[in-house]
Amino acid sequence: MKFTNKFNLPQTFVNVIHRPTYSKGKAHISATEIINSPRIVQLKKKHWDDIEQDASEMVWSLFGSAVHNILEHGKDKNHIVEERLHLEYEGWHISGAIDLQELEPNGTMTVSDYKVTGAWAVMNEKDDWHRQLNIYGWMVEKVKKVPVGKLQIIAIIRDWSARDAASKEGYPQSPVATIDIPLWTFEEREAFITKRIYDHGTALFEMETDGEMPDCTPEEMWEKKTSYALKKDGNVRAKSVHETLEDAETALAKSEETAKKNEKFAIEVRQGERTRCRSYCQVSPFCTQYQNYLKEMP
Repeated sequence: MKFTNKFNLPQTFVNVIHRPTYSKGKAHISATEIINSPRIVQLKKKHWDDIEQDASEMVWSLFGSAVHNILEHGKDKNHIVEERLHLEYEGWHISGAIDLQELEPNGTMTVSDYKVTGAWAVMNEKDDWHRQLNIYGWMVEKVKKVPVGKLQIIAIIRDWSARDAASKEGYPQSPVATIDIPLWTFEEREAFITKRIYDHGTALFEMETDGEMPDCTPEEMWEKKTSYALKKDGNVRAKSVHETLEDAETALAKSEETAKKNEKFAIEVRQGERTRCRSYCQVSPFCTQYQNYLKEMP
């Protein structure tokens, strides 16, 4: 990977960022890679030497690493911190680094993961949090033969606001929030992991044989669909937003029928986009799926 420093951050900061802190050991795949797009995982391997990452893009990752290191000092005798588990499954060596395991008095294990994140993410739990924690729970039960009784995210909210906590419904009341994650059955977890291993195996085979890897799904691309906003002239906010042009035109016709004198309405097309591809995917420059999408854009 090529590192850049486009905004001239202090060299001491850049030096720390460039110091490698992550390793999945000899594993074929990690828990976080399992939940990632198989296409992205393989493209990263193929183009690793060509990928560019700027120091400014790694600020919060560095902050997260610092938080993890500090919280290690808060453990007690019932806590296991920063343990990487390994197991063989379906011909794959899988690893997963679990932030915190706590052995409860009833003999079950509570599995926790620290997240340095925004308030919005806490208020709108990410599906990947559910997937990641359930993989960790599965690994604990497979490797340690200890039943997992609880999964949780411990979120450190980097943009927490006391004012928003007092005024917004559902806003976290503290800059640290504990979020209980639903525990899937063992069978549900194993079925999910089996399917993901198959998907990653397919992508790996296609990459190694110069085939066409499976496309990223709309969810994996964080895709926002094109929408159609009905707006009154002079207003910033839309009167209504519609998924199809046909629905928007119907709403426009009704609004025009009941419009007051000199009131005018129009339809504003809000072009959809693939948010992750555009702004957050390191391999989008090498991805034929995204490059073809750009060519087809109006």
